[in-house]
Amino acid sequence: MSAIVTPAYSQYILTFKCRDQLGVLASVSNTLYSNGAFITEISHYGDPDTGQFFSRTVFDDRTLNVPMSEFKQIIALLAQELGMEYVLRSASARRRVLVAVSKYNHCLNVLLTKWCCGALDIDIVGVISNHENCRAVVEFYGLPYHYLPITPATKPQQEAQILRLLAEYDVDLLVLARYMQILSDGLCEHLGPRAINIHHSFLPGFKGAKPYHQAHDRGVKVIGATAHYVTADLDEGPIIVQEVEPIDHRLTAEQMVHVGHDIEATALARAVKLHCEERVVMNGNRTVIL
Repeated sequence: MSAIVTPAYSQYILTFKCRDQLGVLASVSNTLYSNGAFITEISHYGDPDTGQFFSRTVFDDRTLNVPMSEFKQIIALLAQELGMEYVLRSASARRRVLVAVSKYNHCLNVLLTKWCCGALDIDIVGVISNHENCRAVVEFYGLPYHYLPITPATKPQQEAQILRLLAEYDVDLLVLARYMQILSDGLCEHLGPRAINIHHSFLPGFKGAKPYHQAHDRGVKVIGATAHYVTADLDEGPIIVQEVEPIDHRLTAEQMVHVGHDIEATALARAVKLHCEERVVMNGNRTVIL
């Protein structure tokens, strides 16, 4: 009995936003159809508050009737016509990710495990840290570990080293996996929507330092973790993913910290996956997840 051979099609992702107007989806769908793009997945949303339209389409080239280089030019012309901000890329082009961590390794561990087993379809190119605590686990995975100590006086020099590594590794995304340093305004502006942070509270509540202790003092019955884009305003960036866990009065602040480790790691890994699959689109200070 002969084995079933699955044809090897190249898959692509088109994600865009534009002003919501009559016929946007029809124009894009007709362009894909007329050029033989075989759609396998599509999601879209029109926001009545901002008047913006958001869409993500996955297609392959099994019936594409023009070269991909020409198809990209066709999409560029359509984008100009509709005023689209868009990303069109091969689904096999894995995003290059640099991870930053301080002393706590629970978020880092989950990212490395999911990356190693293929659950995160990314390329982790290295880890930077202002402490030596996580070196052993990083080097176990065969990744370079960059120890970049920092003091208030050396912050500009340390961030210059981060910028050098971002360029050297051609990084698409910086992930702050409990990196307990505030990035300068200049570094935040340089990164734009290419940096994701995990904050150990359900934002916008309990910003800043020791959020679990703040939550304990208020007697909350649910604790949370928030993965968000990094901006110059501390813990104010657009939210990507939030996770929660119910608790009660018996937990101390220290016990809440331990409970929170799981939801922090889960929220951050989900946010990285969504971002790298081109599912997150900015909508003012909010995000649309497609």
